[in-house]
Amino acid sequence: MTQDLQMFLVSPPGMEAVLAAEARDRGFRDVAPVPGGVTLTGDWTEVWRANLTLRGAARVLVRIAEFRAMHLAQLDKRARKVPWAEVLRPDLPVKVETVCRKSRIYHAKAATQRIETALREELGVPIEPDATLVVKVRIEDDLVTVSLDTSGEPLHRREHKLAVGKAPMRENLAALFLRQMGFDGTQTVVDPMCGSGTFPIEAAEIAAGLLPGRSRSFAFEHLASFDPKRVAALKQVAPQTPVVRFHGSDRDQGAVGMAQKNAERAGVAQWCSFERKPISDLTPPPGAPGLVIVNPPWGARIGERKLLFALYGAMGKTLGERFRGWRIGVISPDAGLVKATGLGMQPVGAPVDMGGVKVTLYQGDQG
Repeated sequence: MTQDLQMFLVSPPGMEAVLAAEARDRGFRDVAPVPGGVTLTGDWTEVWRANLTLRGAARVLVRIAEFRAMHLAQLDKRARKVPWAEVLRPDLPVKVETVCRKSRIYHAKAATQRIETALREELGVPIEPDATLVVKVRIEDDLVTVSLDTSGEPLHRREHKLAVGKAPMRENLAALFLRQMGFDGTQTVVDPMCGSGTFPIEAAEIAAGLLPGRSRSFAFEHLASFDPKRVAALKQVAPQTPVVRFHGSDRDQGAVGMAQKNAERAGVAQWCSFERKPISDLTPPPGAPGLVIVNPPWGARIGERKLLFALYGAMGKTLGERFRGWRIGVISPDAGLVKATGLGMQPVGAPVDMGGVKVTLYQGDQG
């Protein structure tokens, strides 16, 4: 297998272009957004680096083979010719997941069994349903694409946010929303409904130059290509001291306590502040205007829609009167509720799938 690998970054649906921009900024090659993710090329070092450094990706897949198969016997024969030994270790188990679409091979379970047999008989790899390593097989229009999931647990699991409340924001999605708002680490960030603290913590990590994957393990550590010394070297990034602070507040004391503990686990508590207060008591922190980003309740998520108009109206009044010069971002699936803020915000980017609901980032600058 050549060193020039085809990678696929799984993206939150609707955020492909934003993730592609992050990958380009990180210096990855041949970056192109496609439905469901972003394609790029690189060697195994770049695979490890993608997992360690990209904040917006959900997973990093690596293509290891591609061939046509019109029937199961052909799939069996060609699967045996895949250079499994170059990527997999015979002593570690794998799991095979297969998807079939618009192909003469339409039975995913039967196709999975053929791939599993090839792995066992050609390399001696154990097959286990809960294995860390996953071989992903996609058969579409009779084209078989074999990929490895090099991430394991989804990449939004940074292993810092252990305490969460209702409808938590995923870290990778929070990072992409911050990027959409133009956050570059130099602006103060305020979240007046912070929940478990995802936005302030993610912003603080970005400002400090901390790697999102610094504290967790990855599936690629179980591959034949894994070089622990080189991966350790990639993690040697000196943190910076942010020039601003990051603020979260919530009317729920339990949420504030969770956010503080999560910030401590992430190593950014010294740059974050969390306090209990309703949004009506919100005031701008000292310093230059920055960003306010908030993921308020939606009717379908926590309360009835008609009861939320007063909340959105009060939020808009507070932000409009007290946060002059700030950029405001509100994440919601409901344009009517956003309009009730009176802030004249406009949608930014495509709707994004969040927990099965299409949400949009609405943004406006308070003059």
